[in-house]
Amino acid sequence: MSKKFNPYKRLHEESSIQDVLGKMIEGYNLEKGFDKLNVREAWKKLLGPGIANYTTHIELRRDTLFVALSSNVLREELSYGIDKIIKMLNEDLGKEVVKKIILR
Repeated sequence: MSKKFNPYKRLHEESSIQDVLGKMIEGYNLEKGFDKLNVREAWKKLLGPGIANYTTHIELRRDTLFVALSSNVLREELSYGIDKIIKMLNEDLGKEVVKKIILR
């Protein structure tokens, strides 16, 4: 049986703000929501404004990133580098969030 998160439990005096926020995010199961936001920002940052302008929708479902693009040519070009893009995104996020990308 796992322990339920108790927001009123006192943490050690020497806990950093990062540790406290991390515990809260984990305790309230907010991590997936933050991953969804962070992966969108990472896509725009890593692939640049040119590709971001052609990106119409980004959605993370479980470990699959769905990306809608308005250019068929760009979609074809990006499909050749999917593995590299996944690696770059996960490195930027600091953990393995994306295992698969589907370009639409």
